[in-house]
Amino acid sequence: MELVHTHVSRYFQYAMFSHRWGEGEPLLHDIDGQSIYRMSTKGGFGKLQAFCVTACELGYSWAWSDTCCINKHSSTEVEDTIGSMFVWYRQSALTIAYLSDIPDAGSLGSSEWFRRGWTLQELLAPRRIVFYTQNWTLYREVTSLNHKVDVTLLEELERETGIEFRFLTNFSPGMDDARLRLQWASRRHTTQSEDIAYALFGIFSLHLPVLYGESAEEALGRLLGKIILRSGDISLL
Repeated sequence: MELVHTHVSRYFQYAMFSHRWGEGEPLLHDIDGQSIYRMSTKGGFGKLQAFCVTACELGYSWAWSDTCCINKHSSTEVEDTIGSMFVWYRQSALTIAYLSDIPDAGSLGSSEWFRRGWTLQELLAPRRIVFYTQNWTLYREVTSLNHKVDVTLLEELERETGIEFRFLTNFSPGMDDARLRLQWASRRHTTQSEDIAYALFGIFSLHLPVLYGESAEEALGRLLGKIILRSGDISLL
């Protein structure tokens, strides 16, 4: 039975996509029941196709992208997804991070990916991650299938993000180093202001209601209240 479980689990290993949203991203209703390779290559469709091709070339039969694997018209599904996102990235066999604004000779720090709120957990949660430049070539031609084990690249990540080596390679969600985690997020921004709080739910291992329409201050206030209640650290106020 254990052997069967091992083989089945290996078959269902999946790759996650991490990227910045742009114009013309395909949504669930755009691809439901369709072959993405027969669709237009414009905008986000071409990006999604390239991600799937890359995942397939790396040996994965299953791939997940936030643009089209969530029914965004269902508030319940959106809330469930936000509460589960960290775990999904943690349990993935590989996260493919696409830096659409970085040419082959560019540097990580100049990418907007490192200034977005949602990509913080997409950096910390995966155990294995690879970075691709705008032309879908491996960053700095680092051929390892886990850029978190490349010392030179890790040093660059630490320098550009302000996140220590030990957190980048072995991050645990929860209340430890709460102030430090909030500092990491303070360098980042989101399109919808309240998302700056929602993007931290997984990092702190918290489940709170998602209330789109509230202000960033209200969302952060609820988040801080829960962190203080759990950690007992009132200095975060």
